[in-house]
Amino acid sequence: MPEPPGRRPRPLLVLLSLLVFCGAPSGFATGAPAAESTRIPFTQRYHAVQSGGVVRAGNASISCRTTQSPRVSPCATVRAGADGVNGDFDMFYTDEDDDPNTYNSSRAALVLPRNAQVTYARLYWGGNLRVGEQKPAKDNGRVLIAEEGGQYKEVLADTEIGHNDADTFDSFQASADITPLVRGTGSGLYTVAQINVAMGQSDIGAWGGWTMVVAYENSTEPVRHISIWDGFETVDGQRKSLEVSLSGLRIPAGASGRAGFVAYDGDRGSTGDTVNVRTGDGKSFGLSGDMNPADDLMNSSIVGPDGVMNRKPAHLNTLGYDSDVFDIASVFAPDAASEPSSEASELTFRFTAEDLGYTLGVLFVQADTRR
Repeated sequence: MPEPPGRRPRPLLVLLSLLVFCGAPSGFATGAPAAESTRIPFTQRYHAVQSGGVVRAGNASISCRTTQSPRVSPCATVRAGADGVNGDFDMFYTDEDDDPNTYNSSRAALVLPRNAQVTYARLYWGGNLRVGEQKPAKDNGRVLIAEEGGQYKEVLADTEIGHNDADTFDSFQASADITPLVRGTGSGLYTVAQINVAMGQSDIGAWGGWTMVVAYENSTEPVRHISIWDGFETVDGQRKSLEVSLSGLRIPAGASGRAGFVAYDGDRGSTGDTVNVRTGDGKSFGLSGDMNPADDLMNSSIVGPDGVMNRKPAHLNTLGYDSDVFDIASVFAPDAASEPSSEASELTFRFTAEDLGYTLGVLFVQADTRR
């Protein structure tokens, strides 16, 4: 069984890890805002050993509007996947809904296997508050979410918010447990709106987006370790690497596995952003994918082993938002030096960056195991 995890919209009240859906009259009190910190070390948010896995849905909340430099590709070309960075464009909100009361909204499809039962779901959102405008930090801990065919519900951060107000940017990440909503709704196209991001142009650029990470149980799938970690850590020229280690595992040789992460302000075309996975016995494997070069992993993409997810809008270059999934089976592949019965008891993810860097917000992993 899982271990416990650390028009006016209808409020979604979030208290610790319990969400209660209820109607509320105008002026409903939502309580004190979540505390903030400039840096949050990575810790495990959720863990389970169960037949099932972990999936995600996500999208960016801002994109390019016009080019600010004659030396870069046009906005439409960059949206279609060409190299390009957010600082070279005037950036403006994406807004997919028909609600005049929202200024940004984007959609993505959550796909759960048939007969899957959701055991945990968490929504992460974040962005840059200072670009051509300065957004107030008081709105960092609030967004709206709607299931397919449903109305918006207010979601409030239920844990510490990462917020780094630096000289050239003002970035944040917030999150909340949304298990009841996703358990009751299941698969479908979800819309997230009103993420607190700034529009305009600056040298460092605008960015922002959201990802819903969902653990599920399904008796037809292998028994797996399922782990969700989160924090708010910057990797850049001053801090060139970050390691996150998962221990107490029992992953047999030849096991299958996947790992995903959420990161902010990764630039497509700037090499030096890598992720390496190693086991407790020192065996290592560098992550890469068809749209994620090994030396430019934080490249403003939302992809995985199953291809590009159904999103609206579906820009291939998100200009500063990464929500990617990778196959990590190679790190468990047996070799001539391995004992047939050997197990990996630990996994360490090492993140490195080029000088401009990125901020890491979420890491989630599934891997076959033995009970």
